[in-house]
Amino acid sequence: MSRALPVTMAQAAPHPIDAPLDGFARDVTDLVHSFPQTRLAVYPELHLFGADEDPRTKNARLDDSAEPLDGPRCRMLAELAGDLGVWLVPGSVCERGADGLLYNTAVVFSPEGELVASYRKIFPWRPYEPYQPGDRFVVVDLPGHGRLGLSICYDAWFPEVTRQLAWMGAEVVLNLVKTTTVDRAQELVLTRANAIVNQVFVVSVNCAGPVGMGQSLVVDPEGAVRVAAPSENPVVLTDVLDLDHVVRTRTYGTAGLNRMWAQFSDGDAPIELPLYQGRIDPKLWHVQGPDDHR
Repeated sequence: MSRALPVTMAQAAPHPIDAPLDGFARDVTDLVHSFPQTRLAVYPELHLFGADEDPRTKNARLDDSAEPLDGPRCRMLAELAGDLGVWLVPGSVCERGADGLLYNTAVVFSPEGELVASYRKIFPWRPYEPYQPGDRFVVVDLPGHGRLGLSICYDAWFPEVTRQLAWMGAEVVLNLVKTTTVDRAQELVLTRANAIVNQVFVVSVNCAGPVGMGQSLVVDPEGAVRVAAPSENPVVLTDVLDLDHVVRTRTYGTAGLNRMWAQFSDGDAPIELPLYQGRIDPKLWHVQGPDDHR
């Protein structure tokens, strides 16, 4: 029996930063009722935090709207996921950390209405974003389905992020995006490349126009585009990811050939990586499973 994960992705314009969350709750409810087999509903980066504005006012408004993850915003989102009985990724949120600083943080809520994972964007798009960088990689298990890895927008430009998540056992990498610039074309290439070189599904969900460039897509572990938005227009994308495809690809190879995770044997000498003051140790070069330490 394959491990099916029905995913629904909303390529939507950002929700106004000062609008009540009731409107977003109606959007998610309509989405799930329209696509009742949805198990995972995903929205773009900072979906609840409005359109880009003049930087002189945008950063101040983000600062004013930031909350800790145990604040009323996340409590409401958790309740929404529980009421609908789905895994909910409502985009990323503007988090006020215990240190008082701002973080761009992806959050995952379970069908039981709990916040089960949060990931702070490691590579904020400098100098334009007011966020502090996160300091850890995050994966989360969806029982009965598989393991998700979390990344946000510019993280996709750093191959170390997706590689680390794949090494931690991620079978699907969610890349939440708010790309409003002309480099979406390059991001489409990176989405396929990150999927191919790590043999994972990559789900890249961008915001819609007139704010964002859209063109959301899902890529399978061998680099094939399964579904894609052709433009920046608002659209809902649906797909059913067979996470056993990841196992097959890693077992038999991409195109039946390339098995990168089986490249090394324990007897191979370590390869020094001066850039990181570290090394590739063949004894550690294997994908971690659910019971491995992470």
